[in-house]
Parts: sequence; C-alpha cells; structure tokens
Amino acid sequence: MEMDRDPCMDCPQDFRCPISMELMKDPVIISTGVTYDRINIEKWFLTYEKRSCPATMQPIESLDMTPNHTLKRLIITWLDSHVDRNLSSIPTPSGKHDELVTILGNIESSPFKVSSLRKLRCILGMGDEVKKDFKRLKGVEVIVRIIVQILVESTDFAATFTACEEALGVLDQVTFSDEDEEIIQILMKPDCMKAIGLMLQRGSADARFCSVSIFQKMAKPDHSHTCEWNFITEDLGIDFFKSLLEIISDEMCSTKASSCALNLLLQILNTSKKSRIKAIEAGGICTLIELLPDSNRPRCEKIMELIKCLCECADGRLAFTEHGLGIAAVSKKMLNVSNGATKIGVKILWLISSFNPTERVLEEMLGCGAVKKLVALLHIGGQSTTKERVVKILKLHGRMWKRYPNCFPSGLKDYLGLAN
Repeated sequence: MEMDRDPCMDCPQDFRCPISMELMKDPVIISTGVTYDRINIEKWFLTYEKRSCPATMQPIESLDMTPNHTLKRLIITWLDSHVDRNLSSIPTPSGKHDELVTILGNIESSPFKVSSLRKLRCILGMGDEVKKDFKRLKGVEVIVRIIVQILVESTDFAATFTACEEALGVLDQVTFSDEDEEIIQILMKPDCMKAIGLMLQRGSADARFCSVSIFQKMAKPDHSHTCEWNFITEDLGIDFFKSLLEIISDEMCSTKASSCALNLLLQILNTSKKSRIKAIEAGGICTLIELLPDSNRPRCEKIMELIKCLCECADGRLAFTEHGLGIAAVSKKMLNVSNGATKIGVKILWLISSFNPTERVLEEMLGCGAVKKLVALLHIGGQSTTKERVVKILKLHGRMWKRYPNCFPSGLKDYLGLAN
C-alpha cells in the first residue's frame, strides 16, 4: 500500500520524524537506533554533510539505513482508521523549514554558536509560522541546552556567556500558548531558571530585558508553578529581586523593560509567599515608595499593589512605617488616581493601622491627610469592602483622632458610635 495520503494532526508522536516532526512515509533506522523519515535523514547526511545523529547528536561512522517495516505497518494501520478525519488543520512547514533544520544542527554540533544564534533570531522575527515550525523542530530544547551551559562552563566562560545572551534573544522571540505546557515545564526546570536568573543579574541590558520577558511568560498565576519560583528565589536570594528592582527604577531602561519587570515582580509575589521576604530584604518597600509619587495611573496601581502585597508580611509593614514618606505617598494617591488605587491604598492603611498602630503612625496618618481622605470616603454612596475597611479604621482609632476636629469632624463620633 502506498503511503501518499496526508498525515493527521493528532498522529502519535512515535510516528513523526524527529527532524521534520511530520508523519513518516518511509521510516528507516540509523546506527544509533533512532528512526527517521528517509528523505529527511538523507538530506541531513548527504546535503548538509552531517556525521551525527540529529536527535542525540552522537557522532556516527556508518550511514547505513535499515527500513523500519514494523513501524511502517503501524503507521499504515493508523492511517486506515483515520482516513475520514478532517485534514484541514495539518501543520505545514514554514518557508524557512530547511534553513531552521540546518541552523539548529549547526548550533548543536559547532563550538561557534553566536553567528548561528543571531541568524536564528533574525529568522524567527519573520512571523508566527516560522516560530511554530521552530517549536515543532524542538528548537526550544536546543536553546535551553545552550543557556544551561553557562552554569557548568569553566574553560571558555566569555564565549559561553555571549552565546547565552544570544540564546536568550532567540527564546524571547518565541510565544507560548496553553498548548505549550510541555515547553513551559522545560523552561521551569531549576537549571534553566537558575541560568536565566544569572543572566538577569550579569547580562547586558538586552539580555536582562530578554530574561525578564521570558520569566514573565513562565510566571502564570498557577499554583503548580509555586514550588519552582520558591526554588529560584531561594537559590538566587535577594540579588534576584535587587536586579528586578533596579530595572523597575532605572531611568535608562526602556519603558517596556521597566513595565515587564514590574509585572513579573507582581506575578511572583502573588504566587510565592516566601519570595515576599526576599523582596523586602532587597529593599523593595523603600524602592517602591520612592517610585510612587511620579508614577502614572497604570504604574501607580501596580506599585501600590506590590506595596500592599509586601505589607501583608510583618517585616514589610515595619519597613513601610519606618520609611518617612510611606503613608504620605499612599494617601496622596487615594481619590486622585483611580478607584483601584484608592481601594488598594485603603487596604494598605488598614494593614498598617491594624497591626502597627503606634502613636507615631497614627499621628502621621493624621498629619499627612490620610485621615481626611478616609473621612471623605464615608460620603461615597453605596456599600463596599473598601468602605467597610474605612469604618473599621476610624472606629479603631477614632478616640485618638477625635481630639483634632479639623481633621476628624466632631459629628463623626456619633456616626461611628464612639463614646465620649
């Protein structure tokens, strides 16, 4: 029976050629025991003059090929049972397919990787079809092996470092979807995350941005990834967070890089409670407070959300209250930026006044206008969680603040049910 019909999208992985990732028509076994489609492995050996196994990169001496009749019969049987399937969604190789195969082979086999990586980065910029083809060719796995090499290289660290920077640029070109969970799991392996984290700390401006961008793609709000973020933050320590905070606050960094780092920090802190302590130790509270006054609306909301997140820890609240501008910076944004910023600001003040209600803190809230803002929020119609928190704060400390009628109207004590 001739195998000339189109392959189906859902064919078993073992039926696909490791080179093209397409259904094999003439499977043959080479000396390493790996099966390939004859047309692809012949091109590898004869056209590209390779003397290695594409899948294992083992050097080989014999180019002999043995037909895999058993696998061919299995493929034919499978095709017979799927002949009526809709074939409209079959993936087709991109126009750069052969070039991708060649470049990936050169990257794996050659010690001079930088030029090939730069060319690959350029090709991936040509469109989504090329990127999909790259993923089908196991390109991500090839790039990850180069990135991880930075952790073990000792003889030629400079060359490996440069190759790693270029590899990050390639990886950042790739987009991930819900169907790429297997790729994301490869990226989430400890060695890969540690290597990317190392480049975040030591790499060039471009490499640091690529590192942040890749991390952000990996940092889904998914509890299944929490353990990996705990690992990376524990292993790299506060230096990891210092690097992120530097990018967020560095005026020389692009707006895109700063925004990307801000989003990444927010994603990590929301999924890993252990990381909050490290971020506090890295000076996160101080940095964020000082960035808050000049931030625009979207940036303001994210910075306040980060401050709120850190203030849910005792060390974070202590750092916030010890900073001379913390309460003033947050209260100034309330009622002046957005409902979201106001809501977060009330939550921060509620945390501070509930768990750190020292006399100095309460006087500072009064002096910087935070209490006035809280009183003003009582006049907003309707009921909400934010309004309920405002009432709790005022009831909790109203007896102290009512001594200052200019900031705390005398009639408010009756509304709150405060005794004289």
